[in-house]
Amino acid sequence: MDNGGVESSEDDRFLRLVSERGDDPLLLEGAVRAARGRSEMVAALPEEETRRHTRALLRGVLTALVDGAPGEDVLRAAERLGSDRARQGVPVAAFLDGFQAGRAHLVRTLIEDGRRRGVPDALLLDGVSRIDEINTALVHRMVHAHRVAELEMARTTREGRVQMLRQLLHGEAVPVLAPLDPDAEYHCVVSDVSDPAVAAGLEARLVAAGPGLCGLVDGRFAALVARLPAPVRTGPLLVAAPPARPGGVAPLYELGRRALRAGAAAGLAGLRELAGLALLTVTEAEPDLGGLLAGGLLGALDRGDPFHRELAETALAYLDHGGRIEPTAAALHVHGNTVKYRVRRFQELTGRALLDPSGGAAVERTAHWWWALRRWLAAARA
Repeated sequence: MDNGGVESSEDDRFLRLVSERGDDPLLLEGAVRAARGRSEMVAALPEEETRRHTRALLRGVLTALVDGAPGEDVLRAAERLGSDRARQGVPVAAFLDGFQAGRAHLVRTLIEDGRRRGVPDALLLDGVSRIDEINTALVHRMVHAHRVAELEMARTTREGRVQMLRQLLHGEAVPVLAPLDPDAEYHCVVSDVSDPAVAAGLEARLVAAGPGLCGLVDGRFAALVARLPAPVRTGPLLVAAPPARPGGVAPLYELGRRALRAGAAAGLAGLRELAGLALLTVTEAEPDLGGLLAGGLLGALDRGDPFHRELAETALAYLDHGGRIEPTAAALHVHGNTVKYRVRRFQELTGRALLDPSGGAAVERTAHWWWALRRWLAAARA
């Protein structure tokens, strides 16, 4: 029992030491200097900002030493420190360097004072161990709060940027902010991708080629990017408009969406330039007119006849390849003589030549054939 009384008396000496230093301005200022001296990013903050957090944490740690565990006040103070540093742009490592420097100053001060007062080293060592336990609990709270604040800011920043993208694509007059430059030109890219995971993959690919802004607009992935990646013919269909300033992208966005619908109906994939889909876009927008052309040019063909559908598919491929036999045969995976035969039979049945340069208007006639064949085949597959 006597030993217990001695230990209790010694413990009281340490707690009295802790209590006396709780409001010591010298201890506070020393901890502030230590924190600012260890971390350049903490030192760049206003000194009173460092002092405010240091005062709350120092009092909390000393109170926790007396009470035996950190209370909610000091835990909330740790959370505020982590959250505030995140919003001030101070990384976790930088503000923890400052915090640990303040902790080291506190420990040194208590040990020096304790030894001057004759507090046994064993008791001082026990006090340092308790400070470290409290320190660990505070660090966990600070790091968690810092991470939560970072995520909230990232989400808020992201939401603001996507809102700007949405407004620009819809033609609203809004300030053009980072990461866009109001005087720079960007390709407007549209897609039918609505899956956020797939959209994230597309964003990574597009921004890797140059600066830009991506997001889900009208439920589908869209982007404004300074440069386009290398074109591919696989993956989701993307339609890219010519570069324009942010304030002038709204008409291109609408054209891109129309081209996207036409390209999707045609079974296209990969990255496509808007201008390259011009004919497909305008013809797809007028199905009734295409039907009239099909009725006038292809009235002799029967959609229910597999051979007639084969002839129409060959004729369309023949036009797509500029009337060249071998490329057409390669595209259809048939012999060149088969292409020649089918083109001849097609022209016999329709009573017209597919490619006829005589009499002018050859481009117009070819376009009419191409439009009529695409519409006829679409109806045959329906």
